[in-house]
Amino acid sequence: MPYSNLLCPTLIRRTLVTAMMSALTAALLATAASQAHATELTLVRFGPPGEEKPGLIDDQQQIRDLSAHLDDITPDQLSDESLARIAQIPVSSLPVVSGNPRLAEPVTGVPKIIAIGFNYVDHAAEMAVELPTEPLVFSKAITAISGPFEPVLQPRGVTKLDYEAELVVVIGKKAQYVSEADALDYVAGYSTGNDVSERAFQRERGGQFIKGKSADTFAPFGPWLVTRDSIDDVQNLAVWSEVNGEMRQQGNTSQMVFGVAHIVSYLSQFMTLMPGDLIYTGTPQGVGDAMTPPQYLQPGDVVRIGVEGMGDMRQEILAPR
Repeated sequence: MPYSNLLCPTLIRRTLVTAMMSALTAALLATAASQAHATELTLVRFGPPGEEKPGLIDDQQQIRDLSAHLDDITPDQLSDESLARIAQIPVSSLPVVSGNPRLAEPVTGVPKIIAIGFNYVDHAAEMAVELPTEPLVFSKAITAISGPFEPVLQPRGVTKLDYEAELVVVIGKKAQYVSEADALDYVAGYSTGNDVSERAFQRERGGQFIKGKSADTFAPFGPWLVTRDSIDDVQNLAVWSEVNGEMRQQGNTSQMVFGVAHIVSYLSQFMTLMPGDLIYTGTPQGVGDAMTPPQYLQPGDVVRIGVEGMGDMRQEILAPR
């Protein structure tokens, strides 16, 4: 047998091994590149009303001032490219903000607020409704937006004021007809929200939920905008609330009927989602309306709400003006 024929199997094996090693190296390099380009940021807005500045939270939980690099945190700053540019700024070069400044909502200029009802299995049960077969979608007026530590003002005629601890999705780029597989690519990040609700306006005054969801101060969110790369699993985050120091809600996003990717994809089939849009994704069991007897919020009550990794909020309830 010719010597060259004896070498063929060996050459083939060597070629295959070389190809496999090259593929493995390429995969490792791709993974490293992906990790290197991950944008992990915790953004805030701080300062007096009307004078807010952009900032970020560093590893020591200090606020660093970003105002030398951008005017504010607006929908224009939420694209992957814009967030990556912010992430490239050396944190050590940013001034530390001293004292305890007021924290505002972490994004200004929100175009719209969409919310999902009965999206936790246990909450649907406590409200005695069947699990939805498709997301139950409603909206909140953008005039309801307020900061994470601003008081909630009872509207006139209120009788059944309630709280709802929620994970808030912040859209980063225009989304139309996106697949569930690609949906999270359209998310800039996440925040904590309180879907404040007036149950009588919501259920007893005819029409749709929006009337009970849209009074001024009924959409606080913050204190942080945490970019999507900072969250390992958005479907495994603790969600909680307390009223006057009493724990009311202790849920987890794993209990959602429809996960975040499904919600973003679903909504994009019916409307165009724009940068800065907020999606309140539903609340777990433990709202005041479902207690026996119901425990509605009264002036002087203090509500605290948190989502794991997003920071927590505090709102005092004020009487109508």
